[in-house]
Parts: sequence; C-alpha cells; structure tokens
Amino acid sequence: MSVTAQQTCKMATLTLDANVSDTTLETVLAPYKLHCRYLRSVNVEKGTNGSFIKARGRFAIPESCYIADTGHFNAVEFNICYNQLTYCLLAHAIDQQLLDILRTWSLAEFRHRQLSSFLIVQFNSTFRKPLNARDFEGRVEINKIFVQRGNIFMKTSCSFEDSYGATSYGGALIVILSDNHQEQKQ
Repeated sequence: MSVTAQQTCKMATLTLDANVSDTTLETVLAPYKLHCRYLRSVNVEKGTNGSFIKARGRFAIPESCYIADTGHFNAVEFNICYNQLTYCLLAHAIDQQLLDILRTWSLAEFRHRQLSSFLIVQFNSTFRKPLNARDFEGRVEINKIFVQRGNIFMKTSCSFEDSYGATSYGGALIVILSDNHQEQKQ
C-alpha cells in the first residue's frame, strides 16, 4: 500500500521553517554517547518536489568517535549524522503531528522504540571531495512512505555540505517495525 504526500502529511500546523525544540533534540540524542552527539540544531520544512517533509541540521564533529582523525567526514560519520537528523525529523513530526501515518505515536513511544524498531534496510553514500567535519550542514527528506505487513517503510534522501563546497549525498530505505515486533520480543 503506497501513501501519497497529501494523505500522509498535514502541513497546516507547520511553518515554512520550524526550529526543532531543544527538548526534542535532547530526546533524539539521549541514546548516543556524549562524544557522538554531532547534531547541533535542526529546522524542519515542508517538503518540495514530491517529498513529505525535510530537515536541515548543523553538525560539528570535533573528533571521530571510533578512529584517529582522518581530517575529513567519512562513511561512518555520514551514517551517524544521517541517523541523528532522521530521528530528529521523525521525533519532530510525531511531536507536531505532521505525518498521519505516525499520528498515534507520542514522544514517549518514539523514545521507547527508537533503537529497537527503526532499521536501515538499504543505505548508500557518495563522496566527491573531502568535507570538513568540524562544521557542516546536512539535509534529509522523506520521499516516499508505504506500509507492508504492518511495517512503515520510508524512502529517504540526504546530503551534507561544508562552507567550502564539499558535498556528500546518499539515501536510505528505513523501516519502522510494527507493534507486533515489539510484542514478539517480550
């Protein structure tokens, strides 16, 4: 079952450029170790060209959380930043009731399921030249939403850019597992 942007997203309560609250940002970053909290601020915007909603975030990676300094943004950091920005976009959408598909969720439900119910099914990233990890911007968009066997799938695209014009881009297909998954685990 495919869902259209009009059916899934209500934008009446969303201004063109809405800041995500510090509380929501803290909720999203809580599972991350302190030195792995790269996302600094987030704005959520109405989607364009067929996307549902999108987020723009500022990032800073003072030092890599897993390897000696490479001097540039790498694939592991790309994935971590993608996760943080996407989680923040979804938490804000839940808090502000922006996606009908998640209208029954609360931030408490999101916190409870953030690590156990969100999976990356497919992921890709491309780098054109080294990106400065100390200060950069990222974007993520939800391009398609569909439900299969009670699981919510979201096709997303993302990009990162520094002030010197270096870019990286990619995308992911994510799934939010159904409530049945949660019941089976217990």
